[in-house]
Amino acid sequence: MARRGALRMLYIVIPVFNRLVFTRACLLSLRAQTCPDFRVIVVDDGSTDGTSEALAREFPEVEVVAGTGMLFWTAGVNRGIRRALAQGATRVMTLNNDVLATPDFVAQMLHWADEYPTAVLGALELDVATNEPVYGGERFNWLTHTRKELLHELPTAARRGLHPVTYLPGRGLLIPAVVLETVGLFDEKRLPHYLADYDYTSVVRRRGFPVYINYDAHLRTYPDESGQEQTRRHRSLKGYYQHLFGIRGGGNLRNFTHFTLKNCPTPLVPLSLLNGYARRLVGYFMH
Repeated sequence: MARRGALRMLYIVIPVFNRLVFTRACLLSLRAQTCPDFRVIVVDDGSTDGTSEALAREFPEVEVVAGTGMLFWTAGVNRGIRRALAQGATRVMTLNNDVLATPDFVAQMLHWADEYPTAVLGALELDVATNEPVYGGERFNWLTHTRKELLHELPTAARRGLHPVTYLPGRGLLIPAVVLETVGLFDEKRLPHYLADYDYTSVVRRRGFPVYINYDAHLRTYPDESGQEQTRRHRSLKGYYQHLFGIRGGGNLRNFTHFTLKNCPTPLVPLSLLNGYARRLVGYFMH
């Protein structure tokens, strides 16, 4: 994990809290990249499983930035991004620790980043168990409050190169420094955990920067390990409350309200809020 020319000053920022086994596997996959033109910053937000000590021992090339224990995803990546920019990063990638980068992942991301230097890029996600695609980007319609998943829309032969999307998740999100300098960082005050990535990429797109998913770059993911899936796996009244109001709740009503008010066309806000509230109130029990 090294850096070369100024045009390829890529820093990968990984926020973590415990789950050392995932972090180690993720970093090993980055060590195996065919393109070494990047550096890694891990933001360890108060892990109690020896993460910082293990990384210092096993991954001396990785910079570990300590958190307060209360950063959550958004403030964690923001802290890492600030550190990367201070070191001269021209591109920053946010990456979750529960992903595995295929060997040419960085090469494919940098290839298209060179072609479209102001674009924000995401990656095609594959199930780590089956190697089948599980996420390939979405296009969202505020009028009908429906999303079209590109994996269902694109024929297999078209699953390559870049495709425009409405927003992107943060688990493999490449952001040029010019975007960060123009738009700023993620909204850690209003969206401390979930939806901050979708919000940021939505804002970026509306500010005129292209937002694409890169079907040539692949991340292997663990779909069942997300916080939302774990909450739904053990349904309870407490889990339902956390789903709607907890800071890590996938259906957090406050977060959804902020996201909608920021990104929905004004005339459609009332309908979108009602639709979204209804989906979140009943969705916990329907998956």
